[in-house]
Amino acid sequence: MRKIPLFLFLGFFLNFLLSLSAQDYPLLIGTSEGLDGLMRDGSRVRLWQGGSVRKIVRENGYWAILTSEGVFVSEESASAEKGQNLKQWEERNADLPVKTIKVFENGQKSFIKITQEIKDLKADGDTLVIAMKDAVYLSHNRGRTWQDLGAPSARTNGIKAVAVARMTELVVFASHSIYGVSYLFPRRSKWTELNTGLEKLETTDNPDEVSDIAVAATDGGVTVYASQSFRGRLYRLDWTRKRWTQIWSDGKDFGPTDSLDVSPDRGEGVSLRFAMDGEIAQWSEGNISQRVDVRDFIKNIYRNLNIVPNCLFMSNSGVTMNLSELWLINDVANPRQLSRQELATGKKGLYLLIDKAVRETDFNQYLDVIDRAGLNLAVIDMKDDFGRLRWRTDNPTLTTKGRVFNPIDIDGFLSAMKARGVYTVARIVVFKDPELAQRDGGKYAVWDAETGKPWRGYFETRTETGDVKRSLSSEQWVDPYSEVVWDYNTAVARELEDLGFDEIQFDYIRFPTDGDNLYQARYRWRDADMDKDSAILSFLRHVRARISAPISIDIYGANGWYRTGARTGQEVELLAPYVDVICPMYYPSHFEQYFLAQPPAELRPYRIYFIGTGRNSVIARRQVIIRPWAQAFYLNVSYDRKFYNRDYVRRQVEGVNDAGAPGYTFWNTSGRYDDIF
Repeated sequence: MRKIPLFLFLGFFLNFLLSLSAQDYPLLIGTSEGLDGLMRDGSRVRLWQGGSVRKIVRENGYWAILTSEGVFVSEESASAEKGQNLKQWEERNADLPVKTIKVFENGQKSFIKITQEIKDLKADGDTLVIAMKDAVYLSHNRGRTWQDLGAPSARTNGIKAVAVARMTELVVFASHSIYGVSYLFPRRSKWTELNTGLEKLETTDNPDEVSDIAVAATDGGVTVYASQSFRGRLYRLDWTRKRWTQIWSDGKDFGPTDSLDVSPDRGEGVSLRFAMDGEIAQWSEGNISQRVDVRDFIKNIYRNLNIVPNCLFMSNSGVTMNLSELWLINDVANPRQLSRQELATGKKGLYLLIDKAVRETDFNQYLDVIDRAGLNLAVIDMKDDFGRLRWRTDNPTLTTKGRVFNPIDIDGFLSAMKARGVYTVARIVVFKDPELAQRDGGKYAVWDAETGKPWRGYFETRTETGDVKRSLSSEQWVDPYSEVVWDYNTAVARELEDLGFDEIQFDYIRFPTDGDNLYQARYRWRDADMDKDSAILSFLRHVRARISAPISIDIYGANGWYRTGARTGQEVELLAPYVDVICPMYYPSHFEQYFLAQPPAELRPYRIYFIGTGRNSVIARRQVIIRPWAQAFYLNVSYDRKFYNRDYVRRQVEGVNDAGAPGYTFWNTSGRYDDIF
């Protein structure tokens, strides 16, 4: 494996620019603001604006870009071949699903309608194929019309990448975060799994996520390649045998790889370029022939042009380099989040049970734990799991929807914490809210379509006598689509920020997921074209515009592990731009007990937190701090019965640290933290 020094790469690039007398834009750069062309003299031209550009595609006679606003195409065919002009772009989003963002300002609601987020875009001649979270779409006319090909898995959303190739007939490929790769002949309309040979996620039957699929057309025919999102692996498809062959591995347990770029290489061979951590690597017929650290190059683009590139397209003498997902090699922070994240980073702490924190003796015990463990963060309930407000407030906006209960001496609490240099986090339980769910005749509650009352989950079991026993959940939920519910929780957060909390943390920022009667739940505040993730996204947009402090959100472990917001609305890719910290609950007790329990089984907590923390960071495109919740409690499940002890907790922390995350928080609702020392 050979690395090219950065100065040689930059020298090559400078010569590359100066040699391009036939092209106006030797370098195209997609950014969060649009598409820019860099000219030979170093000047920059804005070619398209109106949103973020994540991928650039060139085909004979046209260009296509994948943007936050959908697909746009430029058909300046005479000049597009040379990369010139490219200032006339046409939106090609007809027939594609729409995402509706609800905006609530001054008591009035309005709507922003945008094309549903597109995960990937590929082309073959006039044929375009795109991936959305739960469906693949195909166009035979450069995006003027689209055909819905459905999803490779109807079980849950989570599509990551697509490709299209002309084999014996047109074939579309798609990868799913959980269920691997599938292919479809559009004329036959049936997806078929294609996972043989792909490395599996350990202890499961599912292949680890495929990040990208690339098609190489040479004189020898068509070959399909794939990479994996969370481990350094490359594969070549044997189409005849319908199996993948691994052609390269970095040998590591974790290492993100994405953005496959294929170019011809001597005769019928190909070269693959791809993005890794801080590097662009090139595979050529069996080995990594080049690895170039380009972080300084990306930083120079940022310093000189004040832009952070999402994707690049370079071309010279028929040789191109087309890379997307440049967050993998770009450590330039988003300046809009940087100042808040500087406050939130490096924090290690615990959850304080407020019912004990209001008692001086118990509170002093917490302070002793913080001092002995060398912690610098404390999370405490300010709006608790019962919807109660746990500090004294006279704000009628709050007291008309919530109830003050057993309030803490908030000035004394904050003073004691700040005297120790402890960073304070106000936990707000958002959509699980029994207090608000019962107000105004259940006006804000999730509704039960069968009973005509506020919905509550229940579970049914059959007794030995054959009777059905129904157990009613204690949880009560308010409607996540309700803008009034958003405004109330935002007002809670604003007051707590004004009182002096360093960070606002939203828990239960999701839809209800449990109950045999979940199918009866109805959401009366839902507006047209809204879905679960657009409800959560709309809430976070609403609160982000009104809160200056860092915002953290608690998410299910599965939503941080896989690229899906199934059932919950917690789509990490969509939510990451609006928060500063994501706190996945990777509790080993909450996963299937065999998950990652291969020998030596006692290392399972380390594996879950090391790999899970890395996966969550990758899914969020490293835009946020990942600060996992660590399980500092025993649960009566098979793995905990055998392995729970201080090592169990310690190994979680080691996993987080080895994954490079700048913090963690211990969770124990009993307030017992003897296992963290």
